[in-house]
Amino acid sequence: MDVMPLLLLVAGSAAVAAAARRTPVPGPLLLVAAGLAVSYLPGVPTYTLDPHVVLPLLLPPLLYTAATDSSYLDLRAQVRPVALLSVGYVLFATFAVGWAAYLIVPDLPLTAALVLGAVVAPPDAVAATAVARRVGLPSRITTILQGESLVNDATAITAYKVALAAAVGEGATWAGGIGEFLLAAVGGVAVGLVLMVPIQWLRTRLREALLQNTLSLLIPFAAYAAAEQVHASGVLAVVVVALHLGHRAWQVDFATRLQEDAVWKMVAFVLESSVFALIGLQLPVVLDGLGTYAGADAAWYAVALFLVVVAARFAWVYPATFLPRMLSARVRAREEEPTWKAPFVVGWAGMRGVVSLAIAFSIPLTVHGGAPFPGRDLILFLTFTTVIGTLVVQGVTLPPLIRLLRFPGRDAQAETLAEANAQAQASLAAERRLTELLTDERNALPGPLADRLRTVLERRRNAVWERLGQSNPVTGESADDTYRRLSREMIGAEREVFVALRDARRIDDEMLRTLLRRLDLEEAAAYRETAR
Repeated sequence: MDVMPLLLLVAGSAAVAAAARRTPVPGPLLLVAAGLAVSYLPGVPTYTLDPHVVLPLLLPPLLYTAATDSSYLDLRAQVRPVALLSVGYVLFATFAVGWAAYLIVPDLPLTAALVLGAVVAPPDAVAATAVARRVGLPSRITTILQGESLVNDATAITAYKVALAAAVGEGATWAGGIGEFLLAAVGGVAVGLVLMVPIQWLRTRLREALLQNTLSLLIPFAAYAAAEQVHASGVLAVVVVALHLGHRAWQVDFATRLQEDAVWKMVAFVLESSVFALIGLQLPVVLDGLGTYAGADAAWYAVALFLVVVAARFAWVYPATFLPRMLSARVRAREEEPTWKAPFVVGWAGMRGVVSLAIAFSIPLTVHGGAPFPGRDLILFLTFTTVIGTLVVQGVTLPPLIRLLRFPGRDAQAETLAEANAQAQASLAAERRLTELLTDERNALPGPLADRLRTVLERRRNAVWERLGQSNPVTGESADDTYRRLSREMIGAEREVFVALRDARRIDDEMLRTLLRRLDLEEAAAYRETAR
């Protein structure tokens, strides 16, 4: 097996993603553009998306890291709009886009057109999360987009299976399709519910951070595989488990949390970068197989389908936003009246991604009886152009659109005040506990050490309040920033001495690593107390 293409893909995509952080261009767009540009360079190997790799090996960790970073409580509060988008919209888009493709493309059977509709129906989880982080959307819109992207793949994959069964001649019926959808949805959630409790129990029983993080890396693959084995939705199983573990992350020890955060950030960075680069690299594969559809006709079909995909999302989002308020007094009483701006952003934030391409590549070459699958090459091409079109057009214009609409920004002062109040309550509880413990002679400490515990507690309590105070008139820093900078300078001086002692052979490398880790934890604590 030649691993060089894989190494080139990971290294190249990581380099482009790193460069994107220094430019105003969103990383996903630059990666797709780089993939398109590199795909025709001489000597570049052919990268073909294998659905047997993307769906079970790339999708679970991407969903897992997105779900653990989401808020279970926020998603529960937005369950109605999330469900309307992740289930209702995907099914609506499947039929709307499929019917439009049937009317636009001559000789494309309706069943094959519905396969295309299911393939391009779900907005991409990675793209939605990346854009939401980059443009700073209001928290409610971000929650809705993230919640949609976590669940919609399950709906789309199930709709695709039903449409595919009809297209290849397996005699699919409406009742069978509904039954398969319910099995996938209910089964996926059930598998997630069954797995989440024992997995969390095991996480809290393991005492080594290394073992905990090894388990963490295995969880999304295990949940996905377990659900798929019983023909349920692996996507929903992963999301349910991840939401539960993220909600209870406080129950594992600090070393695990620190290491797990770093590990999953690295995994997400590598996978997201590689996934978007892979999208661009599919251009030669798609064009080589286009065959009789090449030319102006194919370009017209691509533009028309892109417009249908965009229009279908708006056609669903606005009624789904305003109709529940018109029909339910309870919704009107519980929720603020929406303006036209929020659904417009949700409608425009419908970028497609690698899942659509992976599903398209899984379409079989033939139907029952051995005849070629009708329009398979065209479906691949239209999926590719829709993914590229939504990423480029919507991805490029979404940030300026949000700035133009002038959404109210986050109230940093109110957030800091809430954080300070929470920290004050926690510090008072810790101070009472410390006083209680020190009255027991078994916990006797020398005065300086007891005072140090109190000083650390006081520092933590005051750090947040200081962010509300005045800046240093000379440097412009807050007291909080100055404290952090001076702490890092002091730790840096200690670190240099330890290295010098190692170089002079007065301590060995093992001791140096122990001492440096201690300093690293202190530096991390100082940074986490103050950095926001």
